[in-house]
Amino acid sequence: MEVKDFERPPKELIEEFKKYSTPNISDALDQLGIKGGCEGIRPAVEGVKMVGPALTVYRLPADPVNPKKGGDYLDYVKQGDVIVIDNGGRTYCTVWGDILTVAAINLNLAGTVIDGCCRDVDSIRKLKYPVFSLGMFMMTGKDRVELAAINVPVAVRNVRVNPGDIVVGDDSGVVIVPRAKAEEVLKAAREIDEAENLIKTNVKKGLDREDAHLTLAEARKKYGYWDLQRKK
Repeated sequence: MEVKDFERPPKELIEEFKKYSTPNISDALDQLGIKGGCEGIRPAVEGVKMVGPALTVYRLPADPVNPKKGGDYLDYVKQGDVIVIDNGGRTYCTVWGDILTVAAINLNLAGTVIDGCCRDVDSIRKLKYPVFSLGMFMMTGKDRVELAAINVPVAVRNVRVNPGDIVVGDDSGVVIVPRAKAEEVLKAAREIDEAENLIKTNVKKGLDREDAHLTLAEARKKYGYWDLQRKK
């Protein structure tokens, strides 16, 4: 199988995205007219954050005549990558468990996203490795699905993921930021986060601020809350 490498975003850009929540980033994507939220993908481990470039893995149902064995896509990862596995939303078998988790931690990966299922969830939670998946199920994927391609465009819940796109995950879910729009998304997320923080500050009681007396409706109006997510 031919596997092409890809250009990863600068580390400084990844670090900046770590400052913002998936809701802020989702709102920024909405502002730019980009669908990035992966509906139904949830954290197996709560309280951990994941940010990194996507290394993509595409799986298909196993060939019933000549099923493939193996497929070590971890040979192609770099530190800080997020493994994004497109298993077509299949929930009858798993494609990630404790062995891959231990290997991923050893390689200093940022996390894993699966349009499908993971297993060994108790071990994953003990290790606090970020795994985000459509579901959890114990049956192995061996002879049920097979590795078809690495570092090709894939989909997670109908959201396209290209190698090198920025993947962000937290307790609210997973968003995909197209690499080509990352700087614009980051700028919008920063503005949204600042506006929301001002609104929250202004509705707190007992603050010695000029606008601390504002009601929630007034604060929202002043800082443009209703327009934060709208396309500009």
